[in-house]
Amino acid sequence: MSANYSNLAIHTMTTKSWSILECIDGYAKRGIGGISIWREIVEEENLLSVRRKLEDSELKGISYVRGGFFTGETAEERSVKIEENKKVIEECDALGLPMIVLVCGATPGQLPKANYEQIRDGIGEIAPLAAEAGIKLAIEPLHPVYCGDRSGIYSLGVANDLCAELSQPNVGVALDVYHVWWDMELEKEIQRCAENGWLYAYHICDFKPDQNDILTDRGIMGEGCIPLREIDLWVQSAGFDGPAEVEVFSKKWWADDQEHYLDRILESYEKYYQNDN
Repeated sequence: MSANYSNLAIHTMTTKSWSILECIDGYAKRGIGGISIWREIVEEENLLSVRRKLEDSELKGISYVRGGFFTGETAEERSVKIEENKKVIEECDALGLPMIVLVCGATPGQLPKANYEQIRDGIGEIAPLAAEAGIKLAIEPLHPVYCGDRSGIYSLGVANDLCAELSQPNVGVALDVYHVWWDMELEKEIQRCAENGWLYAYHICDFKPDQNDILTDRGIMGEGCIPLREIDLWVQSAGFDGPAEVEVFSKKWWADDQEHYLDRILESYEKYYQNDN
């Protein structure tokens, strides 16, 4: 029986060496079900043309990546970031995508509490505008190593707390195993997230203990130490029925032939996510 990739999606940043059109064609011809589009890849593109290309393919648009980065030392800085997020919403709407992934930001030197409050207030300000466009906002908790300058939301538990505090019907969570696998409360927090209707997205890759760059040396599933099967079981048992989205930042793999690289991703997906199907 041939492999079925209908419940798999790929982030365009995974195959960074490809253009958006190469991504759409390359994913679709392999029967991959979905695509999450990074903002950088369409920066110079006509968004309506990209939307038509996507609609003509067999791919489902999953999300637009990324909004966020709400923090700043001054009200003026934070206001500029709100305006930028409004542009992200407009772009997402133009592309016909249903969700924006938020990397929430952190300002060096600020107390974690200040970062959290600025993130909360920023999301609260843009959530109604996104809702008007029918767009969900998915908060992505990042690994604690990024707390200083990239995200004050450092665990699934904190992301869940933020969703509860905001209490917006279109605000939930993007769960990326790279960032949360280490958490001994992860199974419980996945269940909490799903029970409250916040589990919007599920990103997969692997964490290499010997990585040479914390940002750009992620592994394809199976190259690292994440308990992939266990986490997938928790996610599925919680009732999540969306796609698993491959999101790999890797200078090593970006330098490889992207066709070969994508084949390796599919081999890994078959091994770790279709073994029991």
